[in-house]
Amino acid sequence: MTTIYGIKNCSTMQKAFDWCAAHGISYVFHDYKKSAVPATTLRQWCEVAGWQNLLNKRGTTWRKLTPAEQAAVLSQEQAVALMQAYPSLIRRPVVETGSQLLVGFEPALFAEHLK
Repeated sequence: MTTIYGIKNCSTMQKAFDWCAAHGISYVFHDYKKSAVPATTLRQWCEVAGWQNLLNKRGTTWRKLTPAEQAAVLSQEQAVALMQAYPSLIRRPVVETGSQLLVGFEPALFAEHLK
């Protein structure tokens, strides 16, 4: 079963949802805002994808952090703690297929891994 993690009202998430609908991909949606992502899951994702890839530094939540808070993120554990405190800092979408973990929406990767 494919699970898509993200935030419902995100434009990138909408692109992922639209792509899945157009290609007949069924999935379960897990909303970061309504249901937190456990630290153990975040750690697993970091091991697979790298915490630098998982931490969304492009969004408004990152820009709202103080420069000291941003500079303090030097390790996976610090990144996981920050992503738990601010779920919007988790890059979107994160897609678990059972055998693959996709981070971010890239149509070519979706086509390759979601069938």
